[in-house]
Amino acid sequence: MDERLFRDAMGKFATGVTVVVTELNGEIFAATVNAFMSVSLNPMLILISLNKTSQTLNKIKQRGLFTVNVLNKDQINISNHFASKKKSTKEIEFDFLDGMPVIPNTLAQIICTVSSEYEEGDHVLIVGKVTNLQIFEGEPLIFLEGGYRTLKEKPGQA
Repeated sequence: MDERLFRDAMGKFATGVTVVVTELNGEIFAATVNAFMSVSLNPMLILISLNKTSQTLNKIKQRGLFTVNVLNKDQINISNHFASKKKSTKEIEFDFLDGMPVIPNTLAQIICTVSSEYEEGDHVLIVGKVTNLQIFEGEPLIFLEGGYRTLKEKPGQA
């Protein structure tokens, strides 16, 4: 089994797209993340996965706070911007929720404190305790097989 085969297999799982944001000493740091999931309802916990070399990960560890912003179908440019190696937050406008930077017009803005972290392979898993959130209407941005997708129709309720 090689790395490309593993990547292709993982690409068969459709995910939403988020941007994880933190602020430290007045400077905002952000990264596009599609490894995001809910962990627990009581207490409310989520999990994100960031590469060990991520500057945003380093700043989250220092601050102990971060936001997860669930992107809508019209925010491909924001996803691409923060997926770039040379990302800058200076040309992006942020709103604030409980003093933490959030991306406007997303489907959800979730504020978390770092609950725990686990180093696994070339990534660090961060479990976040949700302290506040906002949700909005819209269609999600989806990532599948290395590209962006949108929903074509709404499925029935599960």
